[in-house]
Amino acid sequence: MLRFIVRRLIGMVIVLFIVSILVFLIFNVIPNSPPAERLAGKNATPTLVKSIEEEWGFDESLPAQYVTMMKKVFTNELTSYSPRVSVDERIIEGIPATLSLAVGAGLIWLFWGLVLGYLSAVRAGGWLDKFLTGFAVAGISIPVFLIAPVLIYFFTYKIEIFPNAGYVPITEDPSEWFMHLVLPWTTIAILSIGFYSRVLRSNMLDVMSEDYVRTARAKGLSERQVMMRHVLRNSLIPIITLFGLDFGATIAGTAIITEFLFSYEGVGLYAAESIAKLELPPIMGVTLYGAFFVVAINACVDIAYAYLDPRVRLGASAQ
Repeated sequence: MLRFIVRRLIGMVIVLFIVSILVFLIFNVIPNSPPAERLAGKNATPTLVKSIEEEWGFDESLPAQYVTMMKKVFTNELTSYSPRVSVDERIIEGIPATLSLAVGAGLIWLFWGLVLGYLSAVRAGGWLDKFLTGFAVAGISIPVFLIAPVLIYFFTYKIEIFPNAGYVPITEDPSEWFMHLVLPWTTIAILSIGFYSRVLRSNMLDVMSEDYVRTARAKGLSERQVMMRHVLRNSLIPIITLFGLDFGATIAGTAIITEFLFSYEGVGLYAAESIAKLELPPIMGVTLYGAFFVVAINACVDIAYAYLDPRVRLGASAQ
């Protein structure tokens, strides 16, 4: 197991290195325009452009420029120029808010996805299964930018239960932290609850036809024991992989739209504002931040997968 973990961590570092090279090429090399002018932003003065050229070493070789960029990322020297603000500090300030959003939404969609998927599987073909199928399809079909305004309209302006905007740190006021997050959590979770329930239902129905499930019933185990110990447990392994991918995508992608819609002060809102202003240094920083979380989370998922299914690490060792 230790060898498997080490191999996955080495693979994570290699992937992050490749991603950093791609980010460097996309932002600094491929566009057919001077990179200093793009980094300076709109209405940049010739003096600022010249200063950026010297600061980033754009007159040097591409490997030297790459090293300069990564040095700025790791030494807190990556800054936006209109106004001049540290990108790393802004991202670090927004991480608690974004993680609060992603973790809470992830727990909600995982819990309800498993509950509804389990009920659909044990009542397959019945009225409850059909109702949950319709609910799942509706949840998957509705986009974030439609769910958020509807929730805001009903629960903020009509019923006046939850606040609309902002983020309150949990250390300042736990109750306000929770109230400000309920609607964003719900917005993200609705998209995944239906999908997870359908995946779990399909997995459980497949597992129910396996020989070891029939053997467990023949041994006299109760239906609840068969479903929980054998069917559900073996059906959860693909869900772990799916959750890792979706959780990383939430941090790196879905959170941007959700935070913008709710004026929620996290990394996603910072990214959305930077994209609107065409500020390249923040976009570069957020891209690398998102890549780190996606790759790290997937490495953790692979390790958890190997722990639950020894065949995975045995297969990796044989390669």
